[in-house]
Amino acid sequence: MIRLEIVGGGRMGEALLGGLLAAGWAEPGELAVVERLAERRAQLAELFPGVAVLDEPAPAEGVVIAVKPNDVADTCRTLAGSGVERVLSIAAGVTIAALTEALGEGIAVVRAMPNTPSLVRMGASAIAAGASASSADLDWAASILEEVGIVVRVEESDLDIVTGLSGSGPAYVFLMVENLILAGVAGGLTREMAELLATQTLLGAATLLHSSEDDAAALREAVTSPGGTTAAGLRVLGEAGMPAAIVDAVLAAAERSRELGRS
Repeated sequence: MIRLEIVGGGRMGEALLGGLLAAGWAEPGELAVVERLAERRAQLAELFPGVAVLDEPAPAEGVVIAVKPNDVADTCRTLAGSGVERVLSIAAGVTIAALTEALGEGIAVVRAMPNTPSLVRMGASAIAAGASASSADLDWAASILEEVGIVVRVEESDLDIVTGLSGSGPAYVFLMVENLILAGVAGGLTREMAELLATQTLLGAATLLHSSEDDAAALREAVTSPGGTTAAGLRVLGEAGMPAAIVDAVLAAAERSRELGRS
C-alpha cells in the first residue's frame, strides 16, 4: 500500500512532494500524487521519477488533502472506506467537523494552515487535531509539514487567527515591498535597482530578526536615531495609521476565515 498520497498536484502538493523526497522522509515508490489534469500529471511525472502519478485516489496509509476547498467533500467521500488511516487537510476554511462528516468515523483527521513560503521550504504551518487524532497522528502531520518550514500546534479555534496572521501575512509583506519599489522609482532609481534593494532589505531584516536575541521592537528602536531619517519615515507611517491598519488587516482576514468556515 502507498505510504503517503497527496491529493492535489498544485503548487503546494508539489512543494510537499519535493520536501519529503529531499529530506528522505520516504522513497519515491512509497509516495503518490493525485491530479485530474493530464498535462499537470505529465509535469509531475517528469519532476518526480518513481512517484506514482494518478488521476484518482488509490488506497494509502495516509493522505494529504491539497485540493481546492470546493473539492474537499468529494475527495473525502472518495477516500472513505479506502483503508486510509490518517488524513491531513491543508484546504483553507474546511473544518475538522466537515472533514470528519465526509470521511466517516474512525479516520484520524488533522487540519493545517500552511502558507505560500512553503514553496521554498520556508513556510509557517499550524496544525490542529480532530477528535480521533492521537498525539502520534499529530507527530505524523508535523513530520510532513516540517519538511517545508516550521510547524506549531494549536486548537482548531486558533486556526482563523493563524490564517489572518501567517496564512495571509505574505500578501501584506509583498504589498509593502511593492510600495517600497514604487518609492524607489519615484525617487529616481531604476525599477530593477529599487526591486533589488527592497527585496534584499526584506530578506536581511527577516534574517536579522530571526537570528537576533532582540525582538522586533528593540531592533526597530536600534535603527531609529532621534531626529534621523528613519524617525522621519516612521513618523509618516504612524500618521497614516499603518500600525493599526496591520492589526486590522490580520483581524479582518481572521474574521473572513471564520465566515468561510461557517458557510
